[in-house]
Order: sequence, then C-alpha cells, then structure tokens
Amino acid sequence: MELLAGAERHPLDVDHLETFHGLQVRTFGPPGDLRPLPDDVSSVAWRLRCEEDEFQDDYWDRFVATVEQERVRALVFGGPWFGSEEEEPEVIDRLVALRDRLTSLEAVFLGDVVAEECEISWIHQSGLGPLLEAYPRLRELGVRGSENLEFPVTRHEGLRTLRFESGGLPAAIVRNVAASDLPALECLELWLGVEHYGGDTTLDDLGPLLGGAGLPSLRQLGLQNSPVQNEIAGAVAQAPVVARLEALRLSMGTLDDEGAAALLSGQPLTHLRYLDLRGGYLGDAMMLRLWEALEPAGVRVDMSEQKTHKRDRDRYVSVAE
Repeated sequence: MELLAGAERHPLDVDHLETFHGLQVRTFGPPGDLRPLPDDVSSVAWRLRCEEDEFQDDYWDRFVATVEQERVRALVFGGPWFGSEEEEPEVIDRLVALRDRLTSLEAVFLGDVVAEECEISWIHQSGLGPLLEAYPRLRELGVRGSENLEFPVTRHEGLRTLRFESGGLPAAIVRNVAASDLPALECLELWLGVEHYGGDTTLDDLGPLLGGAGLPSLRQLGLQNSPVQNEIAGAVAQAPVVARLEALRLSMGTLDDEGAAALLSGQPLTHLRYLDLRGGYLGDAMMLRLWEALEPAGVRVDMSEQKTHKRDRDRYVSVAE
C-alpha cells in the first residue's frame, strides 16, 4: 500500500506537500526555469502551480508539451486552479481530456494550497465522478477543501488510498464513500471538521465504515479533526473494522481522557502497528496508561502536540477555517 502504517507522519495543520505517492514533489516552473528535467519524469510527483503573471492555459500547455505525459505517475494541483472562493477549478476537465496520454497516472492531489493563499474552508472543489471514471487505474486520490465537493457512489477497482482534508466534510461524502464499491481501498482518511464549515457527519453516517463490510481491503483508517472525537473513539472501540486495521488515526480533534479510556476498555488494539492520537487533550496520566498498554505490544502510539484547554467550550479541532 502507498502509505505504510506510521511511516508518513502527516502534519496537524495544512502545508504544501513535500512528498506524494511516495515521490518527492517537484514544481513545474515558470517560463525560463533553467533547472533540467529529471532523467526519469516518473521519479517525481509534479506540482502544477503557475505564477499570477502566466495564464493557466499557457502554463498547462507548456507542461503538456515539455514533460512526457505518458510517463507521469503523480500530479499535485495548487493555485491558481485552487484558492479562489468564486470559481470552481477546471482541473478535472483538463485531466479527463488528457486521459489517452496520461496512461501511467496513478495519483492525483487536488488543492495543494495553504492558509496564506486560501483558507481550507474557502477552497472550491467539484464533482470527482468524471476523474474516477476516466482513470480506472488511479491508485491514490487526495483532496483538500470541500466547498462544492461531490463524491459519487461508485465502483473503482484501482483506488487504494483516499484522503479528504477538510475543515468541514459534508456527511454526503462520507455516506457515498461508505456506499461505494472500492475493493482495493487500503487507506481511508477523513478530516471531519466542524458544522460551521459544513462538517455535519454523525456517528450514524460513520456506521457503515466502522462495520467494514464494504471495504474488504481496508487496513488504515483515519477519522480525524472532529469536535466529537470522544464519541468517535467510543464507537471505534466496538467497531468490527478495527480488528483488521494496521493503522488507526484519531488525531487533530478534541479527544481527551474520556475517549482514550473508551478505547482502552473496548476491543484489543495490540494488533495495530500505529495509533495516531496527536493534537488532542490527553492528560499525562492517560498518556502513560496508553503507552503502558500498547507500546510493549509493538504499537507505535503517537500522542505528541497535545493541547491544554481544560474546558469543553474552549476546545477546538486542529483545522477548521
């Protein structure tokens, strides 16, 4: 699988990708960029991010003409295709039109922008159906931002990694992923976010994912960045899917000692290779309990970057606006 358990430590905020699909990210530069192309253009993930003084069409045409499209394995799209709160991106239309040339494409990331360019809640996306249909061998799809985002109920035999980074992920996305037929999917990561920015997912919406019946190959699951992280932890503690996971991510939200205690009192977690509990509200005594219960069994438990606010009303998720 593309993301080995615990091998890639995602940041707890929004940053530009440095690696994607196991490849170093290289930005396709502006006109006059003197850097030579790699001998093997498939050895990097190509970030497409043009400067304001170059039109998108011109930039795209230069990339298509300069880089051998038949060997491109991974594409990362930043601004200006993403970062406007007024326009939906045209990236998917461009990719669909190039489907007969991008014959080696395995991975796409949509929305590689940071807060200085555009807040995550302002990033406009669009329907992902045409992209999934045009690239049946796509193995990894990452999406940042959820405004106008649509994920259809679909069958896709190639997809192995699916990641949504959001300050508020609509419940319809979660329900449609759960209802889809994704037999090869090994890694699913959902930043659920807050209701103010569209994050209306409930425990009932997560139920089919936690049951695990529709995702037979799932080995890594992230249900993160939630203001109800304790309730999610309680549901996870009894969820059938957990027994076959290698990595579990419950980071970035409001998980505290109550949620951690629910995890410890539920089904065994000693089969996991990696448990991500970063960025919550765990106390020192509870972190020690977790470490003593899981580390001797070989579970790598990451509890770094804990927040300190004690009152519920002062607590916050890592990524919202």
